[in-house]
Amino acid sequence: MKNPLNTRTRAASLVAAGIVGIVTATVTALGASAAPQAKPSVYVPPVKHVFVINLENKGYDETWGPGSAAPYLSQTLRAQGNLLTQYYGTAHNSLPNYIAQVSGQGPNVQTQGDCQVFSDFRGAGTVAPGQYVGNGCVYPAAVPTVQGQLDTAGLTWRAYMEDMGQPCRHPAVDAPDDTQKARVGDQYATRHNPFMYFHSVIDDPAYCAAHVVDSSQLGADLASSATTRNLTYITPNLCHDGHDSPCVDGQPGGLASADAWLKATVPSILASPAFAQDGLLLITFDESDGPQSDASACCGEAPGPNSPLPGITGMGGGRVGALALSPYVRPGSLSSTPYNHYSLLASIEDVFGQEHLGYAAQPGLNRFGLDVYNR
Repeated sequence: MKNPLNTRTRAASLVAAGIVGIVTATVTALGASAAPQAKPSVYVPPVKHVFVINLENKGYDETWGPGSAAPYLSQTLRAQGNLLTQYYGTAHNSLPNYIAQVSGQGPNVQTQGDCQVFSDFRGAGTVAPGQYVGNGCVYPAAVPTVQGQLDTAGLTWRAYMEDMGQPCRHPAVDAPDDTQKARVGDQYATRHNPFMYFHSVIDDPAYCAAHVVDSSQLGADLASSATTRNLTYITPNLCHDGHDSPCVDGQPGGLASADAWLKATVPSILASPAFAQDGLLLITFDESDGPQSDASACCGEAPGPNSPLPGITGMGGGRVGALALSPYVRPGSLSSTPYNHYSLLASIEDVFGQEHLGYAAQPGLNRFGLDVYNR
């Protein structure tokens, strides 16, 4: 069975820019789909291929400041794109930020702890906007996701995970996660792969294996627009995403290793036919952690039904920044509009003409518009 996302009715009309209809916070039976949200009008260019790269645990100043240890990202790539200076993570620790990007679900106690045990999500209802009430890691098949939206719309997606090896690799449900710590030759982290946390993906092994693969397949898929998915989601390993420093294999890690990985990987994306034709690449970080750790938030983020403090010590995941590159983006520009990971989900859904899921549907949330697509 393919992704069993419940089809959501498109809103009959768009409302004024920046305004979203208020949805009553009615608790429904677990598994029921949330009420569809009207999509306010924003400018969206004819992007057909979206690429997302997530790095790890760096605050804005550390990455983008004058002393950055990532000159390829902070200087070379920055000169080619639009720097989103007020882009924020939505939670601590890593996992709830990734889950936010693909489903709009807020954190719970276990996801905030990076799901040391790959437990089933257990709960008893939903509240607006589309939040499943409960605790746990692997969400029920009925929880809507962007990958399910793409399937239903006849569009394509694929996730590329460095060091994953076997496609669709994840712990057994309710078993300890043995990828929490890097090993030489295996620095894959399940918690940086959000697609593994949805039964709608992992319950069909063939479907999952076709969509969540080792990053070694990326080069072949970029060779033509026909083989490049509409959504390409890329996660480096625990060394190349900047998480570990030093790395278990002796590499320096941190921003230095992340920058080297970007320098080896991003040019092939920018040179690909799909990107040149109608692409958008977004490079960001999951959260601001480490020396610059903070739990600041933007965009009206508030306590959720499963966590009073999404950032554990505060309301968010801190200011991290993001870089947008596209034929529709003016090189060397910047945007000071506040965004977060829910904004990214909503903006991806705008590109592909989909309704907004979970906190991506919250009233007043900023989504990419003319400040980002400014070319």
